[in-house]
Order: sequence, then C-alpha cells, then structure tokens
Amino acid sequence: MTDLRRNKSSAGDELANRIFFRLYQAANTMHRTGTKALDSVGITTQQWSVLGALSRPQVADGMSVGDLCRFLMVSRQNLNGVLERLGRQGCIAITADPGDRRSKRVRLTAKGDETWTRLRPLIYAYYDKALKGFSFDERVSVLHHLNRLLDNMNMLDDAGPDDAS
Repeated sequence: MTDLRRNKSSAGDELANRIFFRLYQAANTMHRTGTKALDSVGITTQQWSVLGALSRPQVADGMSVGDLCRFLMVSRQNLNGVLERLGRQGCIAITADPGDRRSKRVRLTAKGDETWTRLRPLIYAYYDKALKGFSFDERVSVLHHLNRLLDNMNMLDDAGPDDAS
C-alpha cells in the first residue's frame, strides 16, 4: 500500500512538473511569436499588454503605475522599461497623479489609441492561429482552468511563509 501511495505521489509530482514546464514554455513562446506577429508595427507582447490594459473604457483617464503593475501582475521594475519605450514612441503619457502628487499616472495618447486600433486585427489573427483546432467550449475550459490556477498562485503570493502549504 505504501508503494502505491508513493508511486501515485511521484506520478502526481511528475504531472505537476510537466504542467508548470509547459506553462513556462507557452509563456516564452507566446512572447516570441506574439512579438513576431506584431513586428510590422514594432510592438512587443509586453507593450501590447500595456496598451491593451490602458485601452479599457474604465481607465480612459489613465491609471496609476502601481495599479497597472497589479493589473498586469508584473513588478514596477519590469514595467518601467516598457513604459519608457512606449513613452518615447508617443503612445503613452506619464503625469503626476492629481490625487497623489508622489504617484505617477499613465494614460494612452491619441497615438497610443491609434496604435492599439491598428494592433487589434493583428492580435486577433494571432489568437486565431494560436488557438487553431480549439472549439469554443475547449477555449472556455482552458480559460476556466487557467483562472483557477492563477487564483491558487495568487493565494500563495498573498500568504505568509507559514501559510503557503
């Protein structure tokens, strides 16, 4: 009985390892192929995610850098370089937040909005190619499972060192 539990545990560990390795590979491949798909516009997947986040109607007046970091789930350090490049391209404006002068607010410029409008057909074409062969129901299922995984990982992130088990 002990050998059976150990083998089951070992198989579970191996399966978990494969899942997380595939996620790692998928993320790296998405960055590479997504950037390639937007090469004609000169935008990377990181820039695409920022433009997409800022294009949402509920943030028409922009959002704080901290809120953007939390929304994209990236560190401020990782976001700063992307924001600098988008600023040099004229796609975003960074200003002092009127509510808190110590905080910076990021918003799309007219050029950023135009760039996002040009990107969207390229992004949707990329999605169609990347999700080729997935039915609508399979896409819903993948999203559901990724959301559950993300929720679990966010709980780990929020937990103290003693609560992470």
